[in-house]
Amino acid sequence: MDLQIGRWRVRDVLLDRFRLDGGAMFGVVPRALWSVPFPPDEQHRIELVSRALLLEDGERTVLVDTGMGGRWTEQERARFGVEPGRPLSKALAERELGPDDITDVLLTHLHFDHAGGAVTLDGEGRPVPAFPSATYHVQRDNLDWALSPTERDRGSYRVADFQALLDVGCLRVLEGPGEVFEGVDVRMSNGHTTGLQIPVISDGQTALVYPADLIPTHAHVALAWAMAYDLRPLEVLEEKRALLHEVVEEDWIVFYEHDPGVVASRVRSGERGFEACDNVTMGEGR
Repeated sequence: MDLQIGRWRVRDVLLDRFRLDGGAMFGVVPRALWSVPFPPDEQHRIELVSRALLLEDGERTVLVDTGMGGRWTEQERARFGVEPGRPLSKALAERELGPDDITDVLLTHLHFDHAGGAVTLDGEGRPVPAFPSATYHVQRDNLDWALSPTERDRGSYRVADFQALLDVGCLRVLEGPGEVFEGVDVRMSNGHTTGLQIPVISDGQTALVYPADLIPTHAHVALAWAMAYDLRPLEVLEEKRALLHEVVEEDWIVFYEHDPGVVASRVRSGERGFEACDNVTMGEGR
């Protein structure tokens, strides 16, 4: 996908392929329904991806989320079905960029499949920022939560994914919604986890929203299709309803971070509620 939205050139970066339990990804939705668009394997897991967003305006090069990274044991790779994939540096090289070219990393939240690539290991095996020239941006509420999660979501946060950022002092802590860069605002969501930020890139005519785990795949556009991983399911329902009303009314593009087959689409509202439509492909604008 390659769009121009105001000053920003917008491109997707495919990082990882992995698998999670289908029932956990779709919560109360019956298997007979979700297994049609997402066929499970023999362990009941479905294929997912980590897909970052790259924003360039000639002055800044912003990466939205960093995928799972490479710091996984073989046992962990087997558990999550992590396929040998392209390191983040190689994925960026295909965009003619290197780690030093990234000026900013906007982390929607600090779950391991979103912030795992924020840190890498140096020659002596010590965690260091993967993008040495970048400022990393995260919400204070999410950072505080990640440092002291509950028993229910402790496995989703790995302090090693962001401790090096704190140690070096390259982490900019944001305080709620607002403009992060010209033409890039963030909205707040607390249903999936506390302090998740949702970037919206807009020039007043064309807009793209990156809802991260509020709407991880095109199937999750349907209000009732929500993850069992969500901390506050009823908040997810209302947050999705409010966001999707705006998406439909303003004809925004929705970007799906974890969908292996659909990068982005528009959304319509009909008799069956909200549903994804009109996939957005390379070079398509409003």
